[in-house]
Amino acid sequence: MNLPLVRVIVLGGTITMAPSQGGITPTLSGDDLIELIPDVEKVATLVVETPFLKPGASLELAEILELSTQIQTNGSNDYAGTVIVQGTDTIDETSYLLDILTNTPAPTVVTGAMRGATALSADGPANLMAAIRVAASPLARNLGVLVVLNDEIHAARSVEKSHKALLSSFISLQGGALGYVFEEQIRIVRRPNQRDAYLQPKRFGKVAVVKAGLGSDSDLLDALPSLNYEGVVVEGMGVGHVPANLVVPLQKLTRQMPVILTSRVSKGPVFTSTYGFPGSETDLFERGLLSAHWLTAHKARLLLATLIGADVARHELPLQLERYGQG
Repeated sequence: MNLPLVRVIVLGGTITMAPSQGGITPTLSGDDLIELIPDVEKVATLVVETPFLKPGASLELAEILELSTQIQTNGSNDYAGTVIVQGTDTIDETSYLLDILTNTPAPTVVTGAMRGATALSADGPANLMAAIRVAASPLARNLGVLVVLNDEIHAARSVEKSHKALLSSFISLQGGALGYVFEEQIRIVRRPNQRDAYLQPKRFGKVAVVKAGLGSDSDLLDALPSLNYEGVVVEGMGVGHVPANLVVPLQKLTRQMPVILTSRVSKGPVFTSTYGFPGSETDLFERGLLSAHWLTAHKARLLLATLIGADVARHELPLQLERYGQG
């Protein structure tokens, strides 16, 4: 019986961590992790790589860009799918970045663990086994980049880390999980909208995230041009609102760089035309701000940085934000 060929790339994270002086640190290689999974050889033939071991918070954009280039060419090497193993701190970011940087039928599955490798009831082996099952399955093709933890299958564009410690930390904000891994089988219950395009940046633009809150002033917004920022994501309130005193500074800023509006309320899209007061979503869009649609602020930042790095013209940004900003 010919088993599917799955590439497993281990970048570090809690799943690889074991005790050292001062706390757990990345220690286990990809081969070490595979040895912890019984009967994995019955699921897929694996090609395992450990290019480096880092905490998730220390991954770099250039590393993810290089990884995306490799994934985009994996089809020519007969891989059924790819599993990326990393720290959960940034899984919601790296998976989304890979989703907009690649477009392959073969699944790319990102996984990790909430508990270290030597912890009681460590979740790493089960998560990695589930991720390999998904990457090897034809049912996971054409779903975009996926995140698999706690036997749940999430779309990268919708998944977020929602708790600091629980094994059930990862949730899909918009519509719930795409599927599950039950009884050693992949169950897909819904499918995301397909997107027949991907971005190819030469670099990443320098984009800030500014959070608007009760009593916020405009000092940070005013300083951005002098700090060589090329864009900004404003995380507003509610359906996309900011304090009235930020309206004029934001309008001024749109003359110098793209300004994207999102909200600290993570579920649902930014509205477009319901409210009409100064600082409302309608008012801000009339003043030149652009919508992040369904994206959270940190994903909107990655998208804008990628669009800038791909030399997308200002007048084309609304269309591209709509294309890549769906939940």
